[in-house]
Amino acid sequence: MAGNSFGQLFRLTTFGESHGKALGGVIDGCPAGLELDLDFIQQELDRRKPGQSAIVTQRKEPDTVEFYSGLFEGKTTGTPIGFAIHNTNQKSHDYSHIKDSYRPSHADYVYDQKYGFRDYRGGGRSSARETASRVVAGAIAKQFLKDVKISAFVSQVGELKLEKPYQELDFSNIESNAVRCPDTEMAQKMEDYIKAIKKEGDTIGGVVTCVIQNVPIGLGEPVFDKLHARMGEAMLSINAVKGFEYGSGFAGVVMKGSQHNDAYNTDGTTQTNRSGGVQGGISNGMDIYFNVAFKPVATVLQSYETINKEGEKVTAQGKGRHDPCVVPRAVPIVEAMAALVLADFSLLARTNKI
Repeated sequence: MAGNSFGQLFRLTTFGESHGKALGGVIDGCPAGLELDLDFIQQELDRRKPGQSAIVTQRKEPDTVEFYSGLFEGKTTGTPIGFAIHNTNQKSHDYSHIKDSYRPSHADYVYDQKYGFRDYRGGGRSSARETASRVVAGAIAKQFLKDVKISAFVSQVGELKLEKPYQELDFSNIESNAVRCPDTEMAQKMEDYIKAIKKEGDTIGGVVTCVIQNVPIGLGEPVFDKLHARMGEAMLSINAVKGFEYGSGFAGVVMKGSQHNDAYNTDGTTQTNRSGGVQGGISNGMDIYFNVAFKPVATVLQSYETINKEGEKVTAQGKGRHDPCVVPRAVPIVEAMAALVLADFSLLARTNKI
């Protein structure tokens, strides 16, 4: 299987399956001498881990990360950083009913066709549990970026949409509720809705918005490695993501050029920021902001029709522990992938000029 690495200079390779002994990764290219706050890394993992509230999967995993290389006396050595997160609460029998059949909108069928074999326990390598390794690497990338502030939050669940512009939101409220929505009134509505969906044995999708502040000018490598192109690649690599838009996004198509252009101030900043902090594929110093759309979780705890390995129609029933809505736990994953992109481009930027 190819495609397990992300990044050019600051590079992450992940390994492991949902119901294997452990997941983990190797970070290559992290500069030496970076003092790491290991407690911060664990806190980031805790934001992603299952079982943290009533509106997420109830799989109980401590998600404790163990580092095996690349660190000495609290600092990075410049050598590969190896780490692992051990699985402790697998219930593989929950998936025995799909051993010979395929769940709709899952990777089951295409994995079988591509490799002639699949790990049906929790989706194996295609499980969103793989993203735990990304959060570890992203937490290290955040510490490398220092002054850059990355804030992601849930802005939509189903038809419940936060209409306020991000400038009017208090990001300190994001972690104050289970949904991770900075508007507490909307957060309660979203939580109640997710609980209702869960009682039906169904799932719902949503949107995570990310705002990145204090980004230096000059990150991004045209032509094929534009900043927004790599950011889009990073977000679309996350499980269940169906869409990515930055800046004015799709709403910009109804505007005229004279309305959409961001006029300059004398100091090089812009009066508006419909560009989303990126022009010509390069960061311009303004806030980078984007939306990431997540589909409803494919596993529904209801009866459904599907096919088995012989191509016969069969009826199956969803079982196990699953998120009724993935977006609350996706918030730290979005932040982590954004940090990996910016850390990589920050290193590449050092080669731009003398």
